[in-house]
Amino acid sequence: MRPLYTNRADGADIAADSASLAPVLTPHGRLALMHAQDAAPLEAATAERLRVAFGRGPGHGLLQLGSGEAATALPAVLAYWRDFAARYVTALCTQPDAAEHGTRTPVAPPTDAVLASLAEAVPPMAGAEYLAAATLVALWQAIDAALTTELLEAGGTVQDFLRHRDPAWNLVGRVYFNLAENRGDEEAPFAFVATYTTRLSKQSQAQHVPLGQALQQYAGASNQELLSLLLPVQRAAEHCAWLEAMVASGEIFHPLRWTPQEAFALLRDAAQLEAAGIVLRMPARWRSGRPARAQVKATLGTATPSKLGMDALLDFDLAVTLEGERLSASEIEQLLSGSDGLALIRGHWIEVDREKLAATLEHFQQVEQAASSGRLSFGNAMRMLARADTLGELAATPDAVADWSQVVAGSWLADTLQGLRSPDALRASEPGPALQATLRPYQQVGVRWLHLLTRLGLGACLADDMGLGKTIQVLALLLVLKNEAAGQTWPAKPTLLLAPASLLANWASEIARFAPSLRVLLAHPSALPAAEWKALDAQRLESFDLVITSYGTLLRLPWLKDTSWRLVVIDEAQAIKNPNAKQTRAVKQLRAETRIALTGTPIENRLGDLWSIFDFINPGLLGASKQFAALTKQLAQREHNPYAPLRELVRPYILRRMKTDKSVIADLPDKAEVKAYCALSRKQAALYQAAVKELAAQLDSADGMQRRGVVLAALMRFKQICNHPSQWLGDNLWLETDSGKWRRLRELAEVIAAKQEKVLVFTQFREMTAPLAAFLGSVFVRPGLVLHGETAVKQRQALVRRFQEDESVPFFVLSLKAGGAGLNLTAASHVIHFDRWWNPAVENQATDRAFRIGQKRNVLVHKFVCRGTVEEKIDDLIESKRQLSTDLLEGGAELLLTELKDDALLRLVALDIHSAMEEN
Repeated sequence: MRPLYTNRADGADIAADSASLAPVLTPHGRLALMHAQDAAPLEAATAERLRVAFGRGPGHGLLQLGSGEAATALPAVLAYWRDFAARYVTALCTQPDAAEHGTRTPVAPPTDAVLASLAEAVPPMAGAEYLAAATLVALWQAIDAALTTELLEAGGTVQDFLRHRDPAWNLVGRVYFNLAENRGDEEAPFAFVATYTTRLSKQSQAQHVPLGQALQQYAGASNQELLSLLLPVQRAAEHCAWLEAMVASGEIFHPLRWTPQEAFALLRDAAQLEAAGIVLRMPARWRSGRPARAQVKATLGTATPSKLGMDALLDFDLAVTLEGERLSASEIEQLLSGSDGLALIRGHWIEVDREKLAATLEHFQQVEQAASSGRLSFGNAMRMLARADTLGELAATPDAVADWSQVVAGSWLADTLQGLRSPDALRASEPGPALQATLRPYQQVGVRWLHLLTRLGLGACLADDMGLGKTIQVLALLLVLKNEAAGQTWPAKPTLLLAPASLLANWASEIARFAPSLRVLLAHPSALPAAEWKALDAQRLESFDLVITSYGTLLRLPWLKDTSWRLVVIDEAQAIKNPNAKQTRAVKQLRAETRIALTGTPIENRLGDLWSIFDFINPGLLGASKQFAALTKQLAQREHNPYAPLRELVRPYILRRMKTDKSVIADLPDKAEVKAYCALSRKQAALYQAAVKELAAQLDSADGMQRRGVVLAALMRFKQICNHPSQWLGDNLWLETDSGKWRRLRELAEVIAAKQEKVLVFTQFREMTAPLAAFLGSVFVRPGLVLHGETAVKQRQALVRRFQEDESVPFFVLSLKAGGAGLNLTAASHVIHFDRWWNPAVENQATDRAFRIGQKRNVLVHKFVCRGTVEEKIDDLIESKRQLSTDLLEGGAELLLTELKDDALLRLVALDIHSAMEEN
């Protein structure tokens, strides 16, 4: 995506082509329109109206959607925001001062429960994870403020303003059709009266008068007022013959006795009446505003299945019920053989549509027959519960069937789903003292959730936000499983972990730190000679708990595919988002009892990624790729929370917690530091080894101050080579494939960009700032800011202010000396130390540009370290002497290293080629 507007320092706005627009919600709750290549194109006139309106701000954009686009065909996401804004306009219509000039009453937002429901129903969109009830309140208030501004510009009333936007809005008053039961009259058991709302009480309750009385009150008024009073009724009469006759005869102005057939005529045309602006009021016993219906009820999974997993077979019970009570065979026959309309059954008026009820019953009888032959699998049951599938055909349940049926989980399935959807209440899964760390409460919940899914043989997607500890939750799960297997007489199967090559060192480091008792095999050229890891087989793997390898290595090790694993865990699961890639196909061919995907990227924003990940963790749940595409297309055409079936279907298998969640953030440290280990490219490794040889030769003939200069120059050269060969060679190429740090930076930046968060990138080299900014600009698809020693002092505050205030600026590259002190950059929640100063105090001071008073989010600090090089060895030295590091390295590590003897210095800078080399 790219922004519709770029806010420039001079205040000018740059508008671009607006054919394909999609709403985006920023982390600060601002709704904006962005260009998106995959967005459904809008008509040019519609796009222009929305472009202009959102260009003024989100409140103006939503006001245009709600008041002026009622009849416009819109994609699902824009339709969602139109429905939200239409709620505001509807509430505005009922205000008593809508037809008056001057100051108006602000429109109160819906209740918290309604807002929470609306936030839950948001379709897939960029920034959906930031939507909450409080966000909707702020947007509601923004619409109200926008209306105030536009009313002043227009110079009219609210009524005039909305009439100009869309004549369908009826602001003269509301006409109500009231239907009530009249049980004392057997011939005509219903009563009807039309009323009119003249005003709202202080309790915001409509004050009614009969329509005939209202007509008398307006008898001396102008024709226009009379026309406004009757306009909703006249509109509805154009589509309802029975109402047209009532208007012509004048019966509409009097209370009436109605038969069940007359009452049903009103129910049948309810949508037409409401579309014309008439409000319907039904008998109080009709809880949903309509009489009850006999429903076909399917209950799935009452008994515990004999086996677990997606193919587990669940029991199936079918009944026809009325308000939860099972109807007898004779009562069902009475309904199916009677007439359509309203029927009195067990003392209740119920709605009867014989054709739809019969079709629904036949539909579920087919499912029952399939279930009796053992075809109702756990996966099919889950699809039925979500209304996304029956009989294995992935398609949304037809509306006619959905309206006359109910699918519920039986006792076993309900308890299981309760644990998956609300894992806080699950029984504890303890890793024991083998886990050398204390899990935070939300991490304990994550382990319990993963353990439950593992026991059930179901796949899981742990999608916690970056920095919340997905790694340690997986390690704790492995320790739990190891404890459970301790008493077995047969050998336990090992777990396979796949990760990008750049993250293998991170996993090895975390295991050594938190779970050293796990028996780990790193099947990768960086750790073992090729002859050893290529010759492994299933029997030799029994001595390991965990096998770790990279996605690229998977393609070269056939025994990985031939082995039966306890778990297969994939880190950075977006690596399999392309279902046609050779790497993705290889991952999905792996055999495992349970599969787990780890990702910090919000997969709910991209439906294609969602399908590919679920095709790995729970194959078949979302059907084949073409079936899923057809399903999502069908869902997008539905009204009112169109993606609810899909969301309900996948929700049990995704656990996502965010740093912005107060229940999580309250338990987090203010600042978390992680090492971002990087490999060397072949070019880097060759240059590094050449530099080591050159240093050894120079040390033979240097002493005193000359020797110190040689060592300092060599250390500088090592740092530059680790950053990028182009920094040392000065060739100005800056190819991504030439630098392991460049690749690691892309991986981090892509996740940060997906989260719409901001990042500070520090380097000690002024010449690195421009290449870093250019590279990051290509990842974020928009430019950031740069500050270094040559930046004019008078420009620095303007740069800081823009970074803090402009949400479109995603990153800030700073040289450590120029930007490491004195700046307030709390808009960033990530800090990257691209190269290391080797003085913790200096690095901490730079980190504190973001981690300081005014910072409302947790700060995640990424420290880049090249494995197998002097960077890793000095980092280990700092960590081992953390308490003394300030004293030891006060003048910088370089000065300390100049005092080492030649052999010690050469051991320190020597290249560990197996650890350092980058492999896929």
